[in-house]
Amino acid sequence: MRKCLAILFLILPLSLAAQELNCTVTINSDKIEGSNKSVFNTLQQAVTEYVNTIRWTGMTFAENERIECSMMIIINSVADNVYNAELQVQARRPVFGTTYTTPLLNIKDNNFNFQYQEFDRLEYQENIFYTNLTAMLAYYCYLIIGEDMDSFSRLGGTPFFTQCENIINACQTATMSDAEMEGWSAIARGTSNRNRYAIANNLLDESYRKYREFYYEYHRLSLDEMTQNVANSRARIAEGITALREARRARPNGHLVSTFLDAKSDELVNIFKKGTADEKKKVYEILVEIDPTRSSLYDEINNSD
Repeated sequence: MRKCLAILFLILPLSLAAQELNCTVTINSDKIEGSNKSVFNTLQQAVTEYVNTIRWTGMTFAENERIECSMMIIINSVADNVYNAELQVQARRPVFGTTYTTPLLNIKDNNFNFQYQEFDRLEYQENIFYTNLTAMLAYYCYLIIGEDMDSFSRLGGTPFFTQCENIINACQTATMSDAEMEGWSAIARGTSNRNRYAIANNLLDESYRKYREFYYEYHRLSLDEMTQNVANSRARIAEGITALREARRARPNGHLVSTFLDAKSDELVNIFKKGTADEKKKVYEILVEIDPTRSSLYDEINNSD
């Protein structure tokens, strides 16, 4: 399995690597008036080629191993080639022995602001800042890869989260408008403090190690083992989910628990609807404590037979 080779990515020749992502890119320009929207079609094609043709790692991926993901860029306004936009990123990976794919990431960036002129070439070179658009896309490509690797090997995403941090550092010293700088700063000035800086910072924070170990155990040692023994896999998740509560209590303003539940809340409900009475009670109490805004969803755990 390709994931077992994660630690080798630094030494594999780049010429052996296939592309890592199979990303569907959509540009939503419904908020923009006018019938001539060719620039949005051009932008969609450019972003699609950028994320799906650049080799982000030195790892070898077979075609059927590419990470399934999507990016939707929602354009709020455009003026003089300056785009005010939002980005919705989703990623998923197959569960061993099934046709089911489990969500890894479901995140929205409310400050996806950039400059773009039709037919601009989107370029990427490690540790070099070209434009805010290419930097933001590269950040999310590495975030997707890192989350995928963390799900297959313990702390396997660290090199890719480090790349996210490197991009942040480059952007913090680049010349950008205030709008473009939103998301890269340690001090949140925009509509959300769950920005690119905060997420990467949390992922590399040693205090979140138990959370990331649970993330691995949830996927590789539980979901991937469900075809062998559903009860044991569910019990392992119920036991490990205390890591989410510990992370929330230790860092009330942290972001990883919320990011995890944005992707996993429905899945957790479906898993524990069929749990034992003790599992339902324990998991329900933890989820309502750490994610009270979705308490009505979690009620389904206790309301099922």
